[in-house]
Amino acid sequence: MKHIDSSIHQTYLLILCFFLFMTGCQRFQTTIIPEEKVFKAPCLKTVSPAVQYHIIGSSVENRAIGYLVLGEGQDVIFIIASIHGNETAGTPLVLLLAQYLQDHYDLLEGRKLVILPVANPDGMFNNSRYNANGIDLNRNFPTRNRINSPRFGRAAFSEPETRIIDLLIQQYDPDRIVSLHEPLACVDYDGPGETLAEHMAECCNLSVKKLGARPGSLGSYTGETLGIPTITLELTEHAKQFDSEYLWELYGEALISAVIYPDIVELYTFPRERHDESGEEVFFNNSDSQKAFENEAVTPSK
Repeated sequence: MKHIDSSIHQTYLLILCFFLFMTGCQRFQTTIIPEEKVFKAPCLKTVSPAVQYHIIGSSVENRAIGYLVLGEGQDVIFIIASIHGNETAGTPLVLLLAQYLQDHYDLLEGRKLVILPVANPDGMFNNSRYNANGIDLNRNFPTRNRINSPRFGRAAFSEPETRIIDLLIQQYDPDRIVSLHEPLACVDYDGPGETLAEHMAECCNLSVKKLGARPGSLGSYTGETLGIPTITLELTEHAKQFDSEYLWELYGEALISAVIYPDIVELYTFPRERHDESGEEVFFNNSDSQKAFENEAVTPSK
């Protein structure tokens, strides 16, 4: 079994190697980022004129936050990765999704995909769930069940990262949202997202599981408050141990299905399991992850 590079500084970080060289395509004012704050990250294999790259703002520690836009249709999909900085497996997945859709651009006919590859760059840099202020960004949204606290923020949208997410939501008005997390190995949903969750679960080896809306979470805000079908795609607890190609084999079809929903993916069949050197199957035992979810104080999730 291949392993992802253990160094945080070498993992799947924001693709600023594109953003810093793109000119004339920003809809928002570009933030000037010192060189030491720029993540060095693998770029997409090719650059297509059909892909727009924007830097929308910066984090608490002034790391750039960038996003991608593919397609020009009216059906808008917003995909977010790494809002928890220690749950980074979603970042290579969404970059591979962008690469795949560059090569299969017909799938975006009538659609627009907005991708936020790294929602919490400071947390990713520090291998921390929280942002540089120690705030859980996925508890910092305005919801009925919101709790103001030192860990969740003294007020909703107290953090620049969550304000940026909301700015993108207001700007693009998505028809559905997918946020990638670890490690609960299921497809969760908020708001009117059950059908979409079932649609995605058919394309991967994860089951639909209603985990419940957490206080001030993105799902509570977009799903329950705004009424946007919102999916929390919880990858397996082993996700960061897999190379990006295998992550794509496991979850790529599910991401494509979210983009082309309600159309059906009939492109290829992915393998659904892998074994370690001893022949023992790895990936599907998520009982420890479920226990962690039930006791969020031990291992926070979602």
